[in-house]
Amino acid sequence: MHVTPLIDPAHRERFAWLAAGDDGRPLGTAFLWLPAAGHTADVQITVHPAERRQGVGTRLLEALTGAAAEHGIRALLTEPVRPGEDGFCRARGFREVLALTYTRLALKDAEPVAEPVPGYRLAHWEGAVPAELADTFVQARSAMDDMPMGDTAYVTLAWDVTRLHAVAEAVAKRGETLCTTAAITPDGTMAGFTELVVPAEGAGDAQHYGTGVLPAHRGRGLARWMKAAQISRVRANFPRLDGLLADTADSNTAMRRTNGSLGYVPTHRSLLYQRDLPA
Repeated sequence: MHVTPLIDPAHRERFAWLAAGDDGRPLGTAFLWLPAAGHTADVQITVHPAERRQGVGTRLLEALTGAAAEHGIRALLTEPVRPGEDGFCRARGFREVLALTYTRLALKDAEPVAEPVPGYRLAHWEGAVPAELADTFVQARSAMDDMPMGDTAYVTLAWDVTRLHAVAEAVAKRGETLCTTAAITPDGTMAGFTELVVPAEGAGDAQHYGTGVLPAHRGRGLARWMKAAQISRVRANFPRLDGLLADTADSNTAMRRTNGSLGYVPTHRSLLYQRDLPA
């Protein structure tokens, strides 16, 4: 078996390896993404089902762990793993750090009702944030900084207008539509926001990207109001959509309660595992 590093000039923050048998047939792959901030890297190891339990995953893990150490990485964080399919993680020194529950809202019969919150108005847009809201949107992004992340070595990222535009551009390049609804105070500042991405064909299921309310504005029902309004809006603008998908940390009881009240139904669960590396 040979493990070969691969290079993708278009993604210099991503490292990749291919494991192949002596006859050249591919056995598995591994990916390591260097973080924009902090010292925790996302990893993904995939081994063909017919080649498992032959040491392929272990060899790939050794390769990416060595590269991670060379770049000052202190922890490896897996992609979501289904319960019962986490034997490799447990056997290789990873520990469970976060449990996620996935939910879906069927749009066909969704008719959410949420009373407007006095003192606020809602703003909606698709794609890049309007210029007049860009600066306050940057400040509002910090509403996600304290979301429950279990025991993960999670590091918040600094936002600016350039990064806001880069995210919207990346979604647009995939042919998808980034939809945002925000709660605005009388003085024009943003108190919270919710985002989802509609598939390129405008059909199937859209995916929630995140919902956040700044601490000073919590406990007033803004999250539910924003999400209910967004549901009604995407139903009208994208009539071919079937549903909306969301994944929420089990420890985020407030958001799970909000989604449940809007009709989101659990579909499955997954776990994130982390392996700490020597300093």
